[in-house]
Amino acid sequence: MKNIDTALVAEKIERAAATAAGLAANREALLGCLACTDYTTLRETDSPRSVQAFTRRAVELTVEKGLPPVASICVYPSLVDAVGVALAEAPAGSAAENIGITAVCGAFPSGQTYMEVKMLECAMAIENGADELDTVINVGAILSGDYDLAESELAMMREEIDGEALLKVILETGSLADPELIYRAAMLAMEAGADFIKTSTGKTPISATPAAAVVMCRAIRDFERSCARRVGIKVAGGIRTPQEAVLYRTIVAQELGEEWLTPALFRIGASGLVDALVPQLL
Repeated sequence: MKNIDTALVAEKIERAAATAAGLAANREALLGCLACTDYTTLRETDSPRSVQAFTRRAVELTVEKGLPPVASICVYPSLVDAVGVALAEAPAGSAAENIGITAVCGAFPSGQTYMEVKMLECAMAIENGADELDTVINVGAILSGDYDLAESELAMMREEIDGEALLKVILETGSLADPELIYRAAMLAMEAGADFIKTSTGKTPISATPAAAVVMCRAIRDFERSCARRVGIKVAGGIRTPQEAVLYRTIVAQELGEEWLTPALFRIGASGLVDALVPQLL
């Protein structure tokens, strides 16, 4: 397991925070955060009607105001087709066509079900129009040291997806807590075929933290050096203000480089962030 220097992590966060403070009102940085947002609704009250309204609002807030569209709409798998219906209403050729559909899959948020159920849920989400799948690593297996089980489950899901959608693996960093364990889980997920690694579900007491993001970036950098494959990073859970979003964007730029600051390699999962960003951009 990698030895993580927590004092160095703290220094990196302090440096990123100082840089981000100067970018808090920077239009380019705010536009970048907006374009990399997975606009998310994961409530027990969600329905086809509410999700269609949520999707239309995303288009109204961004594309119809001349702003970049969000990267994707993120919903429960049973509501993927509702997002597709709403997006189909946008005029042909508009930027709304670039909005993807993300489904949380694999017994989100706990991941505690049969492997066959996880695989079927992934397959059905893709069949109904999902472009990207956010699934939770087997946190219990990681905490108990059964790394082979956690990796094999992700590899089976990767095989089930078969290149038809992006696989974003949630590490649930708040539950793992230990930076070295976060690093281990990140490497394991990438070795199993993750296209992105993601901080959290947003359903635990501790969600995204700058420290976890720094550790994950280190893992991504190390993985690219050893395997020559670039993996994206998604931060999610509790990110509500433009200032918080810019901080995470700055951490990614600082640790991985400016080339990571595109929707292809960086995402922010959030529900209220778009509403906070748009007024500053108009």
